[in-house]
Amino acid sequence: MPEQSNDYRVVVFGAAGVGKSSLVLRFVRGTFRETYIPTVEDTYRQVISCDKNICTLQITDTTGSHQFPAMQRLSISKGHAFILVYAVTSRQSVEELQPIYEQICQIKGNVQNIPIMLVGNKTDETQREVESTEGEALATKWMCSFLETSAKLNYNVQELFQELLTLEKRRAVSLQVDGKKSKQKKRDKLKGKCSLM
Repeated sequence: MPEQSNDYRVVVFGAAGVGKSSLVLRFVRGTFRETYIPTVEDTYRQVISCDKNICTLQITDTTGSHQFPAMQRLSISKGHAFILVYAVTSRQSVEELQPIYEQICQIKGNVQNIPIMLVGNKTDETQREVESTEGEALATKWMCSFLETSAKLNYNVQELFQELLTLEKRRAVSLQVDGKKSKQKKRDKLKGKCSLM
């Protein structure tokens, strides 16, 4: 089990081109990039509230290829929560999530207490191969939550991350950082650490 720290680590998995980076960039920066640039691994940070204190939401955007199994295992072992993304335009992208989900189960053991979101992205596209009912059925089978999103249209992106944090039962985490007091605490807590906001 990952150590309790000031970081809350969310790992985003999915096949190449399903929109993992687009979802993360839309959430963290509010931007959308039309061109596809393959990711090896990127980490983004956002300040959130953890047990009424300030902590850092650390989002790891993983590679869509299977070239780096050691990195994948390390990301799973260090992760507190997981977002499994497929494109509603690609049945193949759903099938590629199965071994990742199995590896999360293998490394984490009982996944019932681990926040996992299954996400069908690219709902703005017209060539749908995967119906929302299929995503819901898979989420039920995997005992995780399900949401459809569009990074391009900024549809359900904020809701995705809020829902993921709501699933966390081991500590209270929230995207809301309240009031002026928390800003003072943030300075004290984050001394000596780099944080991108």
